[in-house]
Amino acid sequence: MTDLSRDALVKMIDHTELRASAGEKRIAELCGEARAFRFHAVCVNGAYARFAAAELEGSGVLVCVVAGFPLGAGTSAAKAFEAGEAVRNGAAEIDMVLNVGALRDGRRGLVRDDIRAVVEASRPALVKVILETCYLTDEEIVAGSRLAVEAGAKFVKTSTGFGAFGAFPDHVRLMRRTVGPEIGVKAAGGIRTLRDAWRLIQAGASRLGMSASVAVVEGLPLEGPGPAASPEQENPCHVCPSHFANADKQPKAVYEYYRGKCTDCPHRAGSRRS
Repeated sequence: MTDLSRDALVKMIDHTELRASAGEKRIAELCGEARAFRFHAVCVNGAYARFAAAELEGSGVLVCVVAGFPLGAGTSAAKAFEAGEAVRNGAAEIDMVLNVGALRDGRRGLVRDDIRAVVEASRPALVKVILETCYLTDEEIVAGSRLAVEAGAKFVKTSTGFGAFGAFPDHVRLMRRTVGPEIGVKAAGGIRTLRDAWRLIQAGASRLGMSASVAVVEGLPLEGPGPAASPEQENPCHVCPSHFANADKQPKAVYEYYRGKCTDCPHRAGSRRS
């Protein structure tokens, strides 16, 4: 994509509210915003699937519901039931969290079967598989993406937004190369500005999960192109996962992996993202 119009951007956004503190009033606001801006979907917890579907009836905005969220460590049967119930309550898309620990352990058959159980329970809804990339090496991101496709998912997704960090262009680029052009890639977590969104789209994201959707979209004109085709050059370390490696929030091996990927990162001198 060489430019970004407001109309193109809104069709890529899953307008998201997944905080435990959000009740019906907030979900109603979310749906009202989605109607007004014509976002692709709202993304909510399962308890609000039926409510959101009623709020959005006739709008063309879809309801997306999470399953196994945010840890992915429940049983396959529990995830499948949760997804199936969401579909019965009006969800057109399911964002499931894969079993991150099993993927890191190399138990690929279990991960594939876990995803497949949700895919089958969700029909005819589309399933996106959340990898939670902040806990994975590049090799594990590739493996998780391949397993998602093998299991019948139509999207891979970077993050829950509740992990150590969210979406980064490096990960989106890697996921896009792995799944090819026919599978969707959803970037989510930490997308707060138009510039953040543009970086991820340029890296290969076809969908964005955001809670700051309205603020981001209002940064674009109603007509004509948005950001320039070539974003301003900047130190890659400011936008790569190695800059956000956190020993308190990541497995030790993954923390060291990211720290070791970029030996010249400004964070070694104590700097922070601008």
